[in-house]
Amino acid sequence: MSDPHLKFVAPCQSFLDTSFFQELARLKLDVLKLDSAIKELTSSIGISHIPRGSPCAHLFLDSHSFGSRERKEGEMLIKGSLYNFNTIEEFKKVDKTRFLRDRADELWKEGIEDPNDCVKFSIISFADLKAFKFFYWVCVPCFQLDSLTASVRGSGPFKSTSKFDEWFAAHPGCWSCLVGESGELMEFNKVNSVRSSTLCMRDTSTVDMVPSALAKSFISLLKHFRSDLKEVRLIFIRSETASSFWVDTDMSSILAPDNTKLKVTGWERNLQNKLTPRAVDLSSLIDPLHVADQSLDLNLKLMKWRIAPEINLDIIKNTSVLLLGSGTLGCYVARVLLAWGVRKITFVDNGTVSFSNPVRQPLFTFNSCGKPKAAAAADSLREIFPLVEAEGVELAVPMIGHPITSESKQNEDYKRLLELIKAHDVVFLLMDSRETRWLPTVMGYAEDKIVINAALGFDSYLVMRHGNYETDQKADRLGCYFCQDVVAPSDSLTDRTLDQMCTVTRPGVALMAASQSVELLVSLLQHPMRNGGRPDEKVILGDLPHQIRGFLSEFKTLQLRVTAYEHCSACSSIIVEEFKSRGWDFVRDALNDYKTVEDLCGLSEVQLKAEEVMNDVLDEWDDDGEDGELL
Repeated sequence: MSDPHLKFVAPCQSFLDTSFFQELARLKLDVLKLDSAIKELTSSIGISHIPRGSPCAHLFLDSHSFGSRERKEGEMLIKGSLYNFNTIEEFKKVDKTRFLRDRADELWKEGIEDPNDCVKFSIISFADLKAFKFFYWVCVPCFQLDSLTASVRGSGPFKSTSKFDEWFAAHPGCWSCLVGESGELMEFNKVNSVRSSTLCMRDTSTVDMVPSALAKSFISLLKHFRSDLKEVRLIFIRSETASSFWVDTDMSSILAPDNTKLKVTGWERNLQNKLTPRAVDLSSLIDPLHVADQSLDLNLKLMKWRIAPEINLDIIKNTSVLLLGSGTLGCYVARVLLAWGVRKITFVDNGTVSFSNPVRQPLFTFNSCGKPKAAAAADSLREIFPLVEAEGVELAVPMIGHPITSESKQNEDYKRLLELIKAHDVVFLLMDSRETRWLPTVMGYAEDKIVINAALGFDSYLVMRHGNYETDQKADRLGCYFCQDVVAPSDSLTDRTLDQMCTVTRPGVALMAASQSVELLVSLLQHPMRNGGRPDEKVILGDLPHQIRGFLSEFKTLQLRVTAYEHCSACSSIIVEEFKSRGWDFVRDALNDYKTVEDLCGLSEVQLKAEEVMNDVLDEWDDDGEDGELL
């Protein structure tokens, strides 16, 4: 004998597009962070477009499900909630039975006010953003009064659905309606249920003569409104008229009309028909470049979750950086910049990779030997992170005190260097000699760029930022690399022994200088005035020092501040203004004879006065020794 009780199938099958998980990852990383508050969703059930072979309609979610969406023809919009947990342990510890019952209790209360609000879904999830794995479980709670049993007295196809189709078309947000005593259709609510014993519902099932479990919720609400109701006709309207049907039920077995205890179903089964959460691994589906892009940002954005929520990562990412020097310092600086998310890095160097370089310069390998340094460094950086905009420029920076040998070539280098400095936001001076740093320093002031200087000794290093250029020479203006010199830089490369030609330092010094120079830049970018921030101010990341001097022999660092020198050979207003007005002509004079710079900025006069003072001191010594005995 067949079971006379009414049977039901699952209300829907969920389909979560990859864009849903991508948007969830973005929201989790950028917006939600550690916030585990409920996130409202909006989805749709395609009741008129059910895939062939599917037992029920699909609940479709994509990136647009996190906001409002418009209903398309043949769809029913359905609201939902996302419960995203911060750890996989929290996800696993959820009492699934209690969770489902709580959601059903909420829908029961909402359904009493408006039966159409009793159809909603919930998702519990955990997003493993490092591995691009997502764990989730969808439930569409369907409830039934614990004391309710519905026995089938009769059933059959319902061929004349046009009246119902028209009513539902005019009421697109309604899942159900009532048929009045005179055959009129009316909204399903407590008031109208008094005048009806026929309940009509949209059906998401495709199984012959078996409705979806959503019907249980509507039947229970009707019985709650009409506890005296014994016989009910149920009409199930489907997109294909031929499959619509009616069922006459006997509800005479109700035991306690006032009993609102619910039996609840709703957790979705997996493909093996088991009640268990699902897992999606998107690492193999998403473009590897997109994965690399998001993974690079991951650790940085995690800073904003708890440690430094106010840090501005976008300004770091959008800062373009010019590295003058692609050696040990240049390689390490580039790696730290990349770790901070900088996407545009340009290397400048005129050397080639030697066999001694790869062990100290991390962007080079044995196979790089003999290649131009700048181009090889850029290629290596792109291999590490293909989305970085890295460029290598082979260029010899014109050096003060080094007479011109080929004016056309050096003029071209000068023009190209000026173009590069204009095109970038930040300039790092990472070259081997003082005279190489002079022209970029002058250009940096003339173009009002952030200039970071890093220099190495055997067991010491200097990291500093150049001050802003101001024509009025304020007393507290920060100085540059040359502000403590009383002579202009000149040729220091000629007639040097091997140990003088190579940068002889303790290997760890370069890493320390490179990392602190980039960290100094990042801190500067957090200040609203950028390089205009004073050394005594603080930003979200801490101090804004002018100079950092490190001494590895004592394992200590010092923060120093040096004011701009009015006679500086690089940043004094007379030098910068001369460069602005004369350009290459001024640079050519400086290359041929550094004394022209000393004469212009006043260092020659300073030297002369110093010599006069020294002569006076020597004369005093001579006068004091006139009567002395020479032993």
